Amino acid sequence: MTDTVVEHWIAGAAWRGASDRTTPVYNPALGTVARQVRLASPADVDHAVAAASTAFESWGGASVAKRTAVMFAFRELLNARKDELAAIITAEHGKVLSDALGEIARGLEVVELACGVGALTKGEYTENASTGVDVYTVRQPLGVVGIISPFNFPAMVPLWFFAVAIAAGNTVVLKPSEKDPSAANWMAELFREAGLPDGVFNVVHGDKESVDALLQHPDIRSISFVGSTPIAQYVYENGTRAGKRVQAFGGAKNHMLVLPDADLDLAADACVNAGFGSAGERCMAISVVLAVDAVADELVTKVTERMATLRTGDGTRGCDMGPLITAQHRDKVAGYIERAPGDGATVVVDGRDVAADGAAEGFWLGPTLIDRVPVTSPVYADEIFGPVLSIVRVDGYEHGVDIINSSPYGNGTAIFTNDGGAARRFQNEVTVGMVGINVPIPVPVAYHSFGGFKASHFGDVKAYGAHGFAFFTQEKAVTSRWLDPSHGGLNLGFPQHD
Repeated sequence: MTDTVVEHWIAGAAWRGASDRTTPVYNPALGTVARQVRLASPADVDHAVAAASTAFESWGGASVAKRTAVMFAFRELLNARKDELAAIITAEHGKVLSDALGEIARGLEVVELACGVGALTKGEYTENASTGVDVYTVRQPLGVVGIISPFNFPAMVPLWFFAVAIAAGNTVVLKPSEKDPSAANWMAELFREAGLPDGVFNVVHGDKESVDALLQHPDIRSISFVGSTPIAQYVYENGTRAGKRVQAFGGAKNHMLVLPDADLDLAADACVNAGFGSAGERCMAISVVLAVDAVADELVTKVTERMATLRTGDGTRGCDMGPLITAQHRDKVAGYIERAPGDGATVVVDGRDVAADGAAEGFWLGPTLIDRVPVTSPVYADEIFGPVLSIVRVDGYEHGVDIINSSPYGNGTAIFTNDGGAARRFQNEVTVGMVGINVPIPVPVAYHSFGGFKASHFGDVKAYGAHGFAFFTQEKAVTSRWLDPSHGGLNLGFPQHD
């Protein structure tokens, strides 16, 4: 057990806080405790919010040029030192280094978008809307905003939110996952090096106690959250009840429909890449393949062949897939594999049998393929959040779409086909927020916006893109008239346009 403690980051420096509570942070590939992380009390959250409030007094009025310069400097530093951050992510989350670098690259896209804050927050102007009267709009920052991010993307998801929020003139209190907290502190230090004033970006570590403190704090203007659906709903309901803007992104059960005319080699590659990347711990992972009966056997064979080439192990050793985040989560995912045969499914590849390239104590579970999964089984219905790919056999396009639209989730989906008409029907008929056509993980680029439907997204505003800047600013309309010297007299009638 290590004595190293990850502290909070407040007002530009590490800060111990008042709470003595800590929780262990593991290296999942070794199965050992790497360090402890401090868990914030409500008083610690108050301290962070106070620092952010003080910083907003100047940062909220900082010029666009100043904010843009800091974002550009942060972008250059992050790009130059991304290998350092990737190593931190791999050590605490377990994902392989290449996947950690990919996560950082997608976060950098949003930082680059935020460098264009001047164009993205400019208002509109109507001259002479009424005789001698001009109307224009301005976008202004909200103030102090809260961000609660998940364990599966300790860099990318925070970057989605805080890059936009800070560029728009807000100050931030980030509560990262206590399972892999060090990436947040590393980025905070990098921001200080980039010239961000102290107190603009703060990090408080913690559990539900700190989440509730953020939700209830009167000086927090908005909450951005990513996590499981039950917690997303909790955050949305409690945050909005406290008068805050809230965008809460929940869980998913993403389907991939494979039609008979699809390129099955391309589809099989996509199944493996999207099902087992980051050990399936992605809200955009493909976890269900809807295989039309005519090609289902061949597709299962091709997927099985590709799975046999995967190497599971320590992410620092050049493996394809790393461990799961904790032993408890590994055991929970394994429980679904255990129950599958009793539900009538066939376990084609059993990840519980994996021979991992890593320490025996690591939280290992190999890629798993389960065929003929009934939609009544929890293996199909639940968000497993692990390297388990389910095959559900369907009799055609309509059957597949009906299953997708019956799901309570609506985060991402994909269709694999060479039929343009079928693809066009699909994109219009599925009730899912992000759609891929021969693309298995349709996460939009930074200048579009990320967000799903149904139980996958609570709130009206999506992440990053134009939605992100709208969320982190408030629009003010100004009606202006400058009087000429000839004006005079009284008129008590209701003002009218003329």
